[in-house]
Amino acid sequence: MSKAHRAACVIGYPARHSRSPKLHGYWIAKYGLDAAYRAEEIPPDRIRGWLSNLAAHGYVGANVTMPRKEIAFELSTPDERARAVGAANTLWLEDGQLLSTNTDIEGFINALDAASPGWQKRAATAVVLGAGGASRAIIYGLIERGVCDIRLVNRTLAKAEAIGAQFGDVVRPVAWHDRQQQLATAQLLVNTTSLGMHGNAPLDIDVADLPRDAVVSDIVYVPLETPLLAAATARGLATANGLDMLLHQAVRGFEIWFGVRPTVTRELYDLLAADIGH
Repeated sequence: MSKAHRAACVIGYPARHSRSPKLHGYWIAKYGLDAAYRAEEIPPDRIRGWLSNLAAHGYVGANVTMPRKEIAFELSTPDERARAVGAANTLWLEDGQLLSTNTDIEGFINALDAASPGWQKRAATAVVLGAGGASRAIIYGLIERGVCDIRLVNRTLAKAEAIGAQFGDVVRPVAWHDRQQQLATAQLLVNTTSLGMHGNAPLDIDVADLPRDAVVSDIVYVPLETPLLAAATARGLATANGLDMLLHQAVRGFEIWFGVRPTVTRELYDLLAADIGH
């Protein structure tokens, strides 16, 4: 199919809150493409039929939001990354076949690269808080980068143990009440929970115990600076937030759909940050 007149979308219910149309619209304008990216609100009872007929709706690909990532995974042919995570967030059509991947992995890793170049050279130990789908993507990316000791902390220990069983001995499940004592040797702290998100309780953890060269990542982006990131910044630690991850995870999908690999810039970050607020 020609690169001309190509369209992709983000699928959710609701989808009006999504920043993806503004993000991809910025790149479409920047590179002068004959393309479009829209938000599609599809009720849960219609999602399977809608995804199965993506081309009939005029799309060459799509992003899907939670909790539709598992459905997208089931309906498509996933690559190795999507299989490892058990969920797909990016879909595209190739020779009539619906293919999928999970770009949360490179979104997280590339955001870390931008925040603290060379972080993996000193990050032998990482502490990851939360054991949901995002946690699986992040753990996969950390293992790819050679992190050999991942402490996975979760309120329900059985969920952390299930992820540990999936990824092997590199992942060590840890009970929630033991989270603080994991920090002394952690070069990377990642929060994948909703604690600290606008309207939720803050994350109860003290970054003072982290090494002076540690990096702190929080995948929340409302607010842009959670209490965790504010505390890390006050200590002079490198940080990455959920907007950084959102921008970087969008790169591969855009390249697949529209044939151009876009660049994440400060101008783009500021554009979306202004829309989100603080």
